[in-house]
Amino acid sequence: MKTFLINVLITPLIVFLFYGCKTNQPELILSGDVVSINSGTVYLQRFDDRIFRTIDSVEIIDGRFSFKPVIELPEIYGLATEKEGRSFLVFLEKGEIHVTLDPESNHRESKVDGSSLHDQFVAYRELENVNIREYIKEHPKSLVSAYALYRFFSFRLTPEELRANIELLDTSLHETQYVKIMQRLLSIYEDVAIGKKAPNFSAKTPEGEEIFLYDKLNGNYLLVEFWASWCVFCRRENPNLVKAHDMFHEKGFDILGVSLDRDFDAWVNAIEDDHLKWTNISDLKFWASEPAALFGVRALPSNFLLDPEGNIIAQNLKGEELIDFLKDVLSVEIQ
Repeated sequence: MKTFLINVLITPLIVFLFYGCKTNQPELILSGDVVSINSGTVYLQRFDDRIFRTIDSVEIIDGRFSFKPVIELPEIYGLATEKEGRSFLVFLEKGEIHVTLDPESNHRESKVDGSSLHDQFVAYRELENVNIREYIKEHPKSLVSAYALYRFFSFRLTPEELRANIELLDTSLHETQYVKIMQRLLSIYEDVAIGKKAPNFSAKTPEGEEIFLYDKLNGNYLLVEFWASWCVFCRRENPNLVKAHDMFHEKGFDILGVSLDRDFDAWVNAIEDDHLKWTNISDLKFWASEPAALFGVRALPSNFLLDPEGNIIAQNLKGEELIDFLKDVLSVEIQ
């Protein structure tokens, strides 16, 4: 009788301890080696709409590191050996994953074992001239498809093309952050389409003065130019903007430069070096720039031409195309 009673009491306890311990096991064990670095820190970063934000860190001991993070899975994350350094992108999912980080090669030689999603991502990146529509049709349930559409194509496609490609994705992916971001983008694109009233915003000049978009209209046609000192294509386009400003400024045209810089000195030096005479503002938040988010800016340079009432009448005019357009709307002849 005593033996039976002990068994009755102990057996459920053993079962509870076994399954209780099992359910408390981490869904992901992430370990790795760092080439040529014996000590320091590895930062785990979550991808948050073009910005990597550090969510955890561990010490490198004898060239090795290990995380047991409680994070959303599956998802793409970044690993870096410097807080502001280059990140290695890795698709993490449940299980045991091993990463070899090689920061000296700019992560060209970094490798991942144990993630089938990451293997799909590597295979995708090795493709040339990807037709994203066909890729999604072949892999409609893959998180890689949703990420690739968002990361590499959302800024190239028209709103109609982007919407059509989203609809090809399996509904199981519609709750991922990538699809949610693209859905928000589509809503923003509708708000800043040609013919719509531009949203107002403010940011500060290098001197610290807060400037609002609508304060700069003053009865002029206004080009809202999104750029950055680190953007090569922006710097190449700046001489064309200077030319347009010189030609039309006295005839009712102005420019408002909105920088996506985060380094104050680099921003100010670029303004001076490129002879940008118009008002320049920035919140110095890089891709987290609030004005850029309002206009759905996904690539640089990007611009929006406003009429004197603040209506958007053109987008992404560059070079001679901008000059020709201004000749028409300002009804002027330039000798």
